[in-house]
Amino acid sequence: MPLNVERIEWMPSPPLAPDDGPIDSAHLDRMTLGDASLEREVLAMFSGQAVGLIDRLATTLPSDAEPSEALALAHTLKGSARAIGAFRVADAAEGLETAIRHGDDPAEALARLKDAVAEARTAIDTILRRS
Repeated sequence: MPLNVERIEWMPSPPLAPDDGPIDSAHLDRMTLGDASLEREVLAMFSGQAVGLIDRLATTLPSDAEPSEALALAHTLKGSARAIGAFRVADAAEGLETAIRHGDDPAEALARLKDAVAEARTAIDTILRRS
């Protein structure tokens, strides 16, 4: 009996180690299905959302009364960053989540997150200006 072999085109997986840029453009391209208009839209949304979340984290974290709110904000930023390929932001947000969960002083982790967001926003601004 002859074998029936079909070739299946697979969508590549996200890289195990993201590239060196603040935004992994190959990942973003996969997530937006190559739609340049959608790419610009999600980058602009992320940039605005990230600023708002950082501002809220900065006002929430000094208060130890409600760590669950800060955890939720950091988690939201982590997920959004992963979706667009801003893996440094996602890693920094995860670091902040860990610091909060362990009861560590979150100041250093928040500073790293702010730096990562600033770097990602600079890259996003460059991408949006090119479009």
